[in-house]
Order: sequence, then structure tokens, then C-alpha cells
Amino acid sequence: MDGSVATAESTSLRRNEPSDLPIAAVVDGAKAVTIDQVGAEQRAAAMTTRSIKTDAKLWGLDLAIRTMDLTTLEGADTPGKVRALCSKAMRPDPSDPEIPSVAAICVYPNMVPVARRALEGSGVHVASVATGFPSGQVPFSAKLDDVKAAVDAGADEIDMVIDRGAFLRGDYATVYEEVKRIREACGEAHLKVILETGELGTYDNVRAASWIAMLGGADFIKTSTGKISPAATLPVTLIMLEAVRDWRDVTGEQIGVKPAGGIRTSKDAIKYLVTVAETVGEHWLQPHLFCYGASSLLNDVLLQR
Repeated sequence: MDGSVATAESTSLRRNEPSDLPIAAVVDGAKAVTIDQVGAEQRAAAMTTRSIKTDAKLWGLDLAIRTMDLTTLEGADTPGKVRALCSKAMRPDPSDPEIPSVAAICVYPNMVPVARRALEGSGVHVASVATGFPSGQVPFSAKLDDVKAAVDAGADEIDMVIDRGAFLRGDYATVYEEVKRIREACGEAHLKVILETGELGTYDNVRAASWIAMLGGADFIKTSTGKISPAATLPVTLIMLEAVRDWRDVTGEQIGVKPAGGIRTSKDAIKYLVTVAETVGEHWLQPHLFCYGASSLLNDVLLQR
């Protein structure tokens, strides 16, 4: 990875449309690949030994900023806090206009109007969590209402959570149908599907959940809510990247990947960029195909820049 990746293309790419496969085919697809745990962890460990050229460090740090979803998802969030975060998203360092804006701000649905007004005309997207985030333990009708409220308020992106209880008891049909219906409810808003990998237990489950989400119409698959531990890890992200690589090989479609939670340092950020480049290619290093969900990462990247 040398910093020579092409500049970002338009984000108005062809959407990932939900599949019309019968449920049996969805289940078969989810179970088609098993993961060698030792091999996956060795591949991830090997990525940490890679590096970018010294003269490309600034490029890598700026790329980390451009692919960041700056996040505040706390019970104590206020309009003032969200507006301050939006200002930081647009101008991470007011003293240096060369530093790029972040990709998006991620907030709760009730804060979408605040973020929308603050970011108007900036090019920074507004993402909203929904579907009973972070647990997802609400009736499906409430999940749809959550999505509708966020979309009606102007959210560009919806971050939904899958029903982990249904997934873990083997009810893949429910997971698939919920993703599919939420995707339809999103309209023009892009859908990021949170797997909450720290609750899935095995790498096989991470792979299966990734595949089901993509079949359901996910534009992005996302590791975590950031509310449990472990959140994003390099091995889990690698498995998700391999899933989107295989999806591309089968369908020709490009699905984004978003590791979220626990990525706090520029050194960590660079490891993820290298893993993306090595696994799916440098073309994926664009905000519409890869981003971080983070609340504190930006500060460290600015210090290292």
C-alpha cells in the first residue's frame, strides 16, 4: 500500500438489491463456507507486520480521517454536543484547512435533524442507528418505525442491528427477512447491517451472518455496536472482508465493511487499511466501501499527522 490508490469515485454506486432466493438457499449459502480459526488468526497477524512507506504515512492518516464515521451514541447526548461534533467532522483541525472532513456523523434518530442542519452543504453524511439499537430487542414494528423516523428526518445512512437471538438459535430466515424489509424501508438511504460479532461466538457465525446480511440487501456490513466487548477485531474484520470479496466474485457487487468500536490509535487504523488493501484491493479504500466507526480515533490521528 503506497498511497497511489485512485481518488474516490461517486458514492452513487449501484445499490445491493435484496435477493429473492428461497429461504433454503439462503441457509445453504450462509453455511457454505467454514472458517479455519487458526488460519484466519494467522492471516490477521500477518497483516500487522505489513506497513506503508514512510512517505505515504500522511496519505494513510488522511485516508483514515476520510473514511471515519464520527460517532456519539450516549444517553447524555444533547443538540449542543451533536453540533460540536458536526463542526469537528467538517473541520477536524480548524487551524489546518488541508485536513479532510470525515465521511459521516453517526447519531441516534432523534438527533438526525440537528446533525442534518449542522452539516448542510458540507458533504458529510448523516448516519443514524435504528432498529432498537444496540440490543435490537424490540418488536419488528418498532424497528420499522425507528427506521422511518430516521429516514424522514433526513438520514443518509441507517445502521441496523440484526436479531442475534434469532441467528444464534438457527433462525436464519428471521434475520434475512428483517434485513430485507429494513432495506426496503430505507428507500434511498444506504443500509449498514451491524452483526455484533462479539456476541456471535465463532468465526463461522461471523461469515454466515455476513452472507445473510448481504443476501438481505446490506450496502455495508458492520462489526459492532461499540457497546459490548470485544467490538471490532482484526481477525473478525478480515473474515468479513473475505466474505465481501467472495460476494463480489459471485455477483459482481461491491459491499462495504465497517469495523466499529475499539479502534483508538492511528497505528490501529493503519493496520485496518493494510488489511483492506491486501484482502479486497486498494480500490476498497474509499468511504463508500470502507469506513471506521469511532469516537476517539480522530484525536489520535490528528496528533500523529
